[in-house]
Amino acid sequence: MIIDAHSHVHDPLHTHVDLLDEAGVDRAVLFATRPHPERAGDVASLRREMNALAGAIGGRANGRDGYQTAWQELDAAVAAHPDRFIGFRSLRLDLPAEQIAADVERDVVGRGFRGIGELTPPPGQASRIEPVLRAAADHGQLPVVVHGAAPTTEGDLTTLAGLARRYPTVPLVISQLGGAHWLTAIEVVRDTPNMFLELSTANIIFAVRLAINEVPDRTLFGSDAPYGDPVLSRMTVERVTRPGTLRDRVLGDTLAELLGL
Repeated sequence: MIIDAHSHVHDPLHTHVDLLDEAGVDRAVLFATRPHPERAGDVASLRREMNALAGAIGGRANGRDGYQTAWQELDAAVAAHPDRFIGFRSLRLDLPAEQIAADVERDVVGRGFRGIGELTPPPGQASRIEPVLRAAADHGQLPVVVHGAAPTTEGDLTTLAGLARRYPTVPLVISQLGGAHWLTAIEVVRDTPNMFLELSTANIIFAVRLAINEVPDRTLFGSDAPYGDPVLSRMTVERVTRPGTLRDRVLGDTLAELLGL
């Protein structure tokens, strides 16, 4: 089974399904999103979407209204294609720990989502995810995915590793190979047994090769579509691996095992 470990809701939805078909991808982990760069038709409209993205990944879009439409789109996408999409639910990080725990029980576990993410704490404040990890631990091995590229800092990656060690039963996934801090991301994931590294949007091919070599059982193929492309992301993994068990694990077997598929 080939599984894209990182994608966001597309508009229109069928374009995402078409991309998965073209890439030979069986299923995709699907996150909610407020920006939709795939809607943009010119520089001005793309700038608006990217400004929305900057606010989202910078942790500046607080309040339920900022999330509600994105959550509804995610619900509709998973309901339309339950055989292709594996839903993960994002959470607000600006709430008390008790409310976060209640949201995990009601909106993640209660609604049948398979994990939590993609979380976007403000830069320098990765510690905000601790209540999420605590709640995830209360529900067994519920994976948590945290945004890894900018504006996530190198210090944030170190903080995440420390938090992961406090909650060793929770699989903690760093997305986008840690962005510009990919070398640190590889090191902290390698040294923290319950951390995983998702490989999307890497712009240096030997970063992907090194990550797979260092963490062969905990690296995950992902595209970050629509920002990345499933075809190119799969080709990247296949470029640095040979046919066989290792490639199969990166392209989906590890994630399938993690999610009990």
